[in-house]
Amino acid sequence: MRRMPVCLLLFSVAILAAPIQDAVHAQAKSKRDAITIAAVRNVLGAQRDAWNRGDIEGYMDGYARSAEVTFVSADTITRGWQTVHDRYKKNYDSREKMGTLTFSDLEISVLSNDAAVTIGRWHLQRANDQPHGRFTLIFRRTRQGWRIVHDHTSNAS
Repeated sequence: MRRMPVCLLLFSVAILAAPIQDAVHAQAKSKRDAITIAAVRNVLGAQRDAWNRGDIEGYMDGYARSAEVTFVSADTITRGWQTVHDRYKKNYDSREKMGTLTFSDLEISVLSNDAAVTIGRWHLQRANDQPHGRFTLIFRRTRQGWRIVHDHTSNAS
């Protein structure tokens, strides 16, 4: 009986093991993605809850406290956590203006170990109107957890 060279034997073992390693990697990635998606959903849930309490400070906890934060709406770009904060405080200076916020149709895609993108719908229920629209959010993993670094929100009403 002829013996197989060691290098060919090792190569054959590596080829046969590759699908197992790929499956383990996919399973780990799937679990990691599920954890990221849950973390992003938690941030959005905390933002919704803070908004509905009239707590803009709590709502802003969903954003990275960074000068790199970017908020795009209509024809305006607002940069920096503090500037975005001040914009919210100015535009929503009463509970009546804030209304009740809901998010729906969330689609969260994990881009890497420290980045995710979310698209969805927002809706405000207020006494005299119901503004609503779409958003795209880019989340980054920070020391404080997953936070929004880029927010592009459109108003459909």
